[in-house]
Amino acid sequence: MTQTSRTADAVERPGDGLRQRALRFRAPRPRIHRAWFVAAVTFVTIIGAAAFRSVPGLFIDPLNEEFGWSRGTIGAAVSINLALYGLTAPFAAALMDRYGIRRVVAVALTVIALGSGLTVWMTAAWQLLLCWGLLVGLGSGSMALAFAATVTDRWFTARRGLVTGILTAASASGQLIFLPVLSWIVERHDWRPAAVTVALAALAAVPFVWLLLHDHPADVGQKPYGATEFVPKPAPVPGAARRALKVLASAVRTGPFWLLAGTFAICGASTNGLVQTHFVPASHDHGMPITAAASLLAVIGVFDVVGTVASGWFTDRFDARRLLAVYYALRGVSLLFLPILLAPTVQPPMVFFIVFYGLDWVATVPPTLALCREHYGDDSPIVFGWVLASHQIGAALVAFLGGVARDVFGSYDVVWYASGALCATAALMALVIRRRPAVGAATG
Repeated sequence: MTQTSRTADAVERPGDGLRQRALRFRAPRPRIHRAWFVAAVTFVTIIGAAAFRSVPGLFIDPLNEEFGWSRGTIGAAVSINLALYGLTAPFAAALMDRYGIRRVVAVALTVIALGSGLTVWMTAAWQLLLCWGLLVGLGSGSMALAFAATVTDRWFTARRGLVTGILTAASASGQLIFLPVLSWIVERHDWRPAAVTVALAALAAVPFVWLLLHDHPADVGQKPYGATEFVPKPAPVPGAARRALKVLASAVRTGPFWLLAGTFAICGASTNGLVQTHFVPASHDHGMPITAAASLLAVIGVFDVVGTVASGWFTDRFDARRLLAVYYALRGVSLLFLPILLAPTVQPPMVFFIVFYGLDWVATVPPTLALCREHYGDDSPIVFGWVLASHQIGAALVAFLGGVARDVFGSYDVVWYASGALCATAALMALVIRRRPAVGAATG
């Protein structure tokens, strides 16, 4: 190449400077908002904590056979666990305001691991009540849906319904992951290795929480997702227990609280208390292998993920009260048919029930939380914690009474029918809840 041609190539062509300046000032590609990473860590953490939620139905028969404990006694331990799972939630939400999400969740996971690990050495029923009931109940209660509500309220202004649905589905995802594995371990290697697996799963989530879960968008200099203005991090709120009780004292003077608490109690009775605890032993009563029944519960988890995320999307767009009424009515109808579907083998009608029921499993959470936001504003995570407490009290009662009914009547049929009738009542209660604009917080 000649010197002349090199010089000509070096001459800036018309428009080159404009293009270079345009490229220089072109807006950078949008980055994924940090809120979605926090939601992802929360999702994984709830999955780890959900491991123990998969255990009760798998352990009833092995514990009955090894120690001779009645189903009522084992159901009492499940009942304590479920009750504490709910009663701890509002205090955990207040503790997160005081000490931060990361610290509370890390301690909770450690307590779950301790309680599950200690069950390996138990020899008496009171030890089951202590480890399985008290310790794991307290730990899992701090990892309850109030945790998801706190993360959603702090990190998201838009898409709250969708994010609530996704985080709620994490529990079902944990069930999907752990149920087949744990049922296989119980059948092949006894229940103790399964308990150790649960403990290790909870411990494995601790480093993720400690390193990646930020307490507030202001910690990383960002606005909440969908917010138009920067939100400074609020000062720690002292007196967590006092605040939780103060919020409760205020909420109980309102009608919507009692309706939300009542419907959610029935929700817990017809899901965690009944199906999650007693479906496997009820199926086994009809000759179905434990692994097959556990696999059906896992399939419920698959469709629960779809149903809950879809419910979050619907909640952003439709009347939450009517969504709740539809969900409870459909659940009640499905439970009325369940006793005639149980059989030694999995038939197509049972598969249809599993899919249908799975779509509705915890689809009630996003609209219930949305109604809490509408009525209670900035206090909604704590109020939802108390509403969740009613959910778990309902679950605890049916976990215990279901075991007693099996001991007395020799079958679970009466419990299925009673739960179906309760769901019809919940559908009517949901329609009575009045609507009003949210106070102090955007609904997204």
